[in-house]
Amino acid sequence: MLDRAITYNFEYDRKVRAGFIGCGGHAYRNIFPTFQYAPVDLISVCDLQPERAAAFARQFGARRAYTDHREMLAREPLDAVFVVAGYDEHHRPRYPQLAMESMQADVHVWIEKPPAASLAEVEAMRTVSRTTGRFVAVGYKKMFFPAIAKAREISQRPEFGQPTSLAIRYPQELPPLADRSDDRAMQGFLDHFFHPASIVQTIMGPVKTVSYQREPRTGGSVSTLTFASGAVATMHLAGSHSWSGPLERLEIVGEGAFVVVENGVNLRYYRPGARRGQGGYGRAASYIGADEASPVVWEPEFSLGQLYNKNLFLLGYLPEVLYFCECVLDNRPPQIANLDDTLAMMRWYECYRQPAGQIITIPAHRSGR
Repeated sequence: MLDRAITYNFEYDRKVRAGFIGCGGHAYRNIFPTFQYAPVDLISVCDLQPERAAAFARQFGARRAYTDHREMLAREPLDAVFVVAGYDEHHRPRYPQLAMESMQADVHVWIEKPPAASLAEVEAMRTVSRTTGRFVAVGYKKMFFPAIAKAREISQRPEFGQPTSLAIRYPQELPPLADRSDDRAMQGFLDHFFHPASIVQTIMGPVKTVSYQREPRTGGSVSTLTFASGAVATMHLAGSHSWSGPLERLEIVGEGAFVVVENGVNLRYYRPGARRGQGGYGRAASYIGADEASPVVWEPEFSLGQLYNKNLFLLGYLPEVLYFCECVLDNRPPQIANLDDTLAMMRWYECYRQPAGQIITIPAHRSGR
């Protein structure tokens, strides 16, 4: 999604007048620094700890610091607010209430994932969004990984054919069935489920049916998924994983072509038209095929001080923030990483509260876009 030269913050003619709720470690490392390259005029920040709010205001150039987000929303002329607030004392994401109060204060909202703990909370945010005309974008960063975005674009090319199957692996355990009504026990699964789920959602669309099996020693699981197109997929959540290796793997198969993303940055496109060597099976003397059908490989270099090899770019943080800002400035709802995507994935998430082995049909929903 970043196929153009980056504009630095001070070079923008128009900027989003933004507030920020939540001054924690993730926000400090990964969200605030993106404003160097996005059209953000940081008006104010808010945190329950006054010294932390003041420190963030000094560090990132906000004009004012607050400890009460309602006061900030009432007093500041904001276009949008960023929210990175984590979980409450009941182990549920704080985002639904903060997002709804922000929209009711007539500002657009960007929230981190996981956006909610239930379908009811997502529906409530959608209702407020429709009523106020303000929208919510969610920090599904993996939708904005350069490698994932490129894989998605490749999978939509006529030469690729329709995506027929997908396989994704990600390290995450699923608690025992008896614990899945406990928000505390499910916090880790809720927090990480949206990473692989958002990749599947952005490439294949909403899941139609789910069936899964769980391995009891480590909590690993394998899910079989189907889609309205007739395509199928597997999601392997590895409950036991070596952290010395790549974290994740994605493979999308089309009709005579496929694309693979390893470790979030290594992208390989196996183009259509390649043969298994000249001469036919049993007589081919070389595995080297024609140049026009050879694989295409992309991976970043880490020798130069470029933007594309920075964490903020490789991991999708700047692309997702920049996309949200452009939506705010143009007053157009986001087409991806929105509440419709959230509703579809939350319906999928809820399937894991049911026993393994059955085929669960997920009802379709009307788009609110």
